[in-house]
Amino acid sequence: MLHPSARALIFDIDGTLVDTMPLHFVAWMNASKKHGFPFDEETFYGLAGMPALKIIEWIAERHGLDLDARLVAADKEAGFVALIEQAQPIPEVVAVVRQCHGRLPMALGTGGTRDVAWKTIAAAGLKPYFDILVSSEDVVRHKPAPDTFLECARRMGVEPAECQVFEDADLGLEAAANAGMIPCDIRPHVRRRGARHPA
Repeated sequence: MLHPSARALIFDIDGTLVDTMPLHFVAWMNASKKHGFPFDEETFYGLAGMPALKIIEWIAERHGLDLDARLVAADKEAGFVALIEQAQPIPEVVAVVRQCHGRLPMALGTGGTRDVAWKTIAAAGLKPYFDILVSSEDVVRHKPAPDTFLECARRMGVEPAECQVFEDADLGLEAAANAGMIPCDIRPHVRRRGARHPA
């Protein structure tokens, strides 16, 4: 998976480094029942990489619903955190992290919130490998805009063209390409465990 010209690495978290997507889906389904909005797998995987707040705003607009996006997002995130101890690292991608730790600069670029992202990384035992995390709170434009990954490159002090981005969502891969980086779709390289979660 490692590109020979990569001089720095950026990793998405959910579904890329950590097998959290089935847990996020459960949290979304519980939130949809509680707050009365339609939600299904197609929506979940199609919008993977987008912040929860933006997903709720999109659902509200599409279905003409009056939803308190911040309240729904908070409930959804709390539901996920309640399940977070079940999160497992994805071995094929974590192997790259371990191989390159101390050799190449590395950063995390996520559409999630900072607090939940660090909790996810800690639950998977990966916190010692990362100091830099760019979350949905650090940029105005989210994936597929390049801003998340460009901010990762800036914080690492590396040119965007030298960064390889590891992603499992179409929006994230588009963001990497828009940033002029080396996109790496992990999906062909990973043996999926359990429920469908290709995003």
